[in-house]
Amino acid sequence: VQLVESGGGLVQAGGSLRLSCAASGRGFSDYAVGWFRQAPGKEREFVAFISWSGSRTSYADSVKGRFTISRDNAKNTVYLQMNSLKTEDTGVYYCAADDVYSGSSGPFRYWGQGTQVTVSS
Repeated sequence: VQLVESGGGLVQAGGSLRLSCAASGRGFSDYAVGWFRQAPGKEREFVAFISWSGSRTSYADSVKGRFTISRDNAKNTVYLQMNSLKTEDTGVYYCAADDVYSGSSGPFRYWGQGTQVTVSS
C-alpha cells in the first residue's frame, strides 16, 4: 500500500486543519492507521490511531480533546481533524499503516512522505 498525506499548511494558534492520508492499493480497509509527527530537532512521536474498521481509536495525551481521527474506507482515506492548534503542534505529520496489529503506536510497515504543519503564535 502507498500512502500520501495532504492538508498541511500554515495556521495561527487556535485554528484548525484537516489532514488526509490517501491510500492506493488493495485492501486498505484491512489496515490499521496511525498518525505521527516530528518537530525540528525532536524524535518522531505518536499522535493518533484508528483500527481497520474505525471502531477503535486512541490519542496521545497532548492532542486528546483537540484532534479527531476518522476514516472512510470507501475512499481509502484516513483523516486527522486538528482543532485548537498550538505552536507546539508544529511539525511534519506522517501517516502509517499496517495490516498486522502491533499496538496503537506501531510499528507500522508503510509510511507516507509527510506533510508540514506550522502553527504560528
